[in-house]
Amino acid sequence: MKRQIFTADHEAFRGTVRAFLAKEVAPHYEQWERDGIVSREAWRAAGRQGLLGLAVPEEYGGGGSADFRYSAVLTEEFTRAGAAGLAVGLHNDIVGPYLTGLATEEQKRRWLPGFCTGEIITAVAMTEPGAGSDLQGIRTSAEDRGDHWLLNGSKTFISNGILADLVVVVARTTPEGGAKGLSLLVVERGMAGFERGRNLDKIGQKAQDTAELFFHDVRVPKENLLGELHGGFVHLMTNLAQERMNIAVAGIAAAEHLLEITTAYVKEREAFGRPLAKLQHVRFEIAEMATECAVTRAFLDRCIAEHTAGTLDAVHASMAKWWATELQKRVADRCLQLHGGYGYMSEYPVAKAYTDGRIQTIYGGTTEIMKEIIGRSLLS
Repeated sequence: MKRQIFTADHEAFRGTVRAFLAKEVAPHYEQWERDGIVSREAWRAAGRQGLLGLAVPEEYGGGGSADFRYSAVLTEEFTRAGAAGLAVGLHNDIVGPYLTGLATEEQKRRWLPGFCTGEIITAVAMTEPGAGSDLQGIRTSAEDRGDHWLLNGSKTFISNGILADLVVVVARTTPEGGAKGLSLLVVERGMAGFERGRNLDKIGQKAQDTAELFFHDVRVPKENLLGELHGGFVHLMTNLAQERMNIAVAGIAAAEHLLEITTAYVKEREAFGRPLAKLQHVRFEIAEMATECAVTRAFLDRCIAEHTAGTLDAVHASMAKWWATELQKRVADRCLQLHGGYGYMSEYPVAKAYTDGRIQTIYGGTTEIMKEIIGRSLLS
């Protein structure tokens, strides 16, 4: 079925993204995976190509378009290229809205130009060793010291944790109030007491730097409070729908790409003197996955259109996230099986997609949390 949500401008942008990936990412990606981190030059190249700050107003150096379809194109093409290490989706679609929607004019002028050029790489620090999806369990605290906040605590599993120049930290700014006592503080590279732990060794997304962060008596200036004091929980909930949509878009794009390469493989690979595609079981597997992808694509494209129009709610974003990522996981497993022993070899794209994609049902809110959100909306 022909997709209806993109215009000629979106498809032209898709061509730009593909050209960038071919020139600036593909030749270096294996080295980045060995290093466990991408080069800062790749971020600057993305900035020069206009791939960063798509929704940032032009006066701050951004693209000036809040059209989420451009972000969807970017996510789809990076997913097809297997280039999760260069986390532009995190930068643009997760951190970006905090800066454009909550920052003061002074903060915008201080941070957004570098955000758009790639000179400032960003991260958001929510997860802690003892608190993941449950934000009420956050222990990192910030004490009001008059002209600054004194920040103490630690975070873990922070994407862009090594490279980040600017980290939006979720901290408790009052000892009472549960989730209502959280605020967002911006910690910048070089602040005394801000230290990075090890670059965590993951089973997938090897080029994506994921780190532990430590804050020991970090003096965060009062002017680095992002948004309302004690309003962090509301700010986080407001932006989670877009984060989950970004993950969902990657999920269906990955499933479709896996189906595409596996369909080509079973046509060429022979067993018992004939192509695998001639076996009824293989045809059934391909038919089932193709149908599941087509149905999911229809729903996701509707969600993309709704989100672009500003009408997508948190429940449907949660539906999109859990369904698309669980589909991605199932398709990756079935496609690897159809590749046989070759599917278990790291040099085959299906093997890399299998390990890279496994995190999708976990970050941004686990599948179980998504179901809880949906269930509560229906039964409360």
